[in-house]
Amino acid sequence: MTMEEKVKELYEKRKKIMQMGGEGAIKKQHDKGKLTARERLELLLDPGSFVEIGMFVKHRATEFGMDKRDLPADGVITGYGTIDGRLVFVYAQDFTVMGGSLGEMHAMKIKRIMELALEAGAPVIGLNDSGGARIQEGVDSLKGYGEIFKMNTVLSGVVPQITAIMGPCAGGAVYSPAIGDFILMVDNPATFMFITGPQVVKAVTGVDVTPVQLGGAMVHAQKSGQAHLIGKTDEEVIALIKRLLSYLPSNNMEKPPRVKTKDDPFRRTPELYDIVPDDPNKGYDVRQVIYSIVDRDENGNPDFLELQPYFAPNAVIGFGRINGQTVGIVANNPIHLAGVLDIDSSDKIARFVRFCDAFNIPIVTFVDVPGYLPGVDQESRGIIRHGAKVLYAYAEATVPMVTIILRKAYGGAYLAMGSKHLGADFVFAWPTAEIAVMGPEGAANIIFRKEIAKAENPEEFRRQKIQEYREKFANPYVAASRGYIDDVIDPAETRAKIVMALEALENKRVKLPPKKHGNIPL
Repeated sequence: MTMEEKVKELYEKRKKIMQMGGEGAIKKQHDKGKLTARERLELLLDPGSFVEIGMFVKHRATEFGMDKRDLPADGVITGYGTIDGRLVFVYAQDFTVMGGSLGEMHAMKIKRIMELALEAGAPVIGLNDSGGARIQEGVDSLKGYGEIFKMNTVLSGVVPQITAIMGPCAGGAVYSPAIGDFILMVDNPATFMFITGPQVVKAVTGVDVTPVQLGGAMVHAQKSGQAHLIGKTDEEVIALIKRLLSYLPSNNMEKPPRVKTKDDPFRRTPELYDIVPDDPNKGYDVRQVIYSIVDRDENGNPDFLELQPYFAPNAVIGFGRINGQTVGIVANNPIHLAGVLDIDSSDKIARFVRFCDAFNIPIVTFVDVPGYLPGVDQESRGIIRHGAKVLYAYAEATVPMVTIILRKAYGGAYLAMGSKHLGADFVFAWPTAEIAVMGPEGAANIIFRKEIAKAENPEEFRRQKIQEYREKFANPYVAASRGYIDDVIDPAETRAKIVMALEALENKRVKLPPKKHGNIPL
């Protein structure tokens, strides 16, 4: 054959592979409201930037008729490209090819992309849409999953790992997204994630459940906390991936990208006077505080992307920008459970803080917390173990940390929420801050228990003692006199104080004693 003939043959082979499962399978995919793997990659990456790797890879299975089956690209498209000009490595499972099932070579392609991402110091983005392990390949499929899990672990804390669940994700396949950093899901009847499916659940427990009821997007967004972000369509989720990536560095040796902002870094925020009520027992949505402080875009919208908004809403986490700089924001939210720390919110906060620390993202913490949630259920389920994760995460963090105490900061929860004692660089308090071992009501009941019982008017005496305790201890000035608070500030100056603190900490360098690993896995 001449060169021209060989080149022609090459293009014909490529064309055939590009069709993946064929027109019929593609139509079925579209009928379910899903895009194909190649369509998803076209939306995700900058036009013309995608370079495919492993297009001609084929499976080696021969059992169960596999020797007669041709699976284009072995059911997964792998390669690299750019998003807003930044290099990323990607893989997208194609449900039109044998249900996107994972076999030996399919896994090898994904593993290779992860290895290249590690070498290049670039994020890995996976678009999952798979029926699970390719059972015709038996233990070779399991080997493939194991090697992917190993690479997920090696990449953890080195390059960001983002996974979008855009179809089925069952069995062993769920663990790769779980080991990674962020999971996004499409809220679609054809999209779900679980270890054991409805049939197994029915056989073992006798409970009838649909795939969506068992592992749909809202289940993982609200109950399990697995899904960080959800969207109604493939397009929505892909847009969210791009936005999330915009806040992140490419690897742990870089700082997050900084953007130009027209917002005044020293803009005053007097609206905070009205957002946070004077009554310490009255709830409010702390997100309004965050929106007021972060940068505003040209349309006046706050530059903040909340993560896990439906899970443990008594805590708020997310990425924002302050003076163009990416920050990780953690806050108690008094509108839910008075902003207490419980098992779920502790896990939510700790994991996020550790991610920010791994990727050089400063942490800004807004505190309004009455303590850890009391109760038999929380104690028996391990609030001590889970709560300790928050303490551990803040204590090991070496990135710049700025804490603002808005109102209540009581007991162990005061310590846990980015206190100076755990390593915060700057701690500011509003005049409304109450920093104490416990709230005035509880403290008065304990300290003056005997006197209250003997008083002529116990209730009136109790009120007097509560007010006495509040005036003496439940304020920011005692802590400030000890140096635990760097300054008591006007709420209208909050944004400016954070900006100046972050600028001062721009080149912060802290080295902890070397160790192989910590003792509190998350």
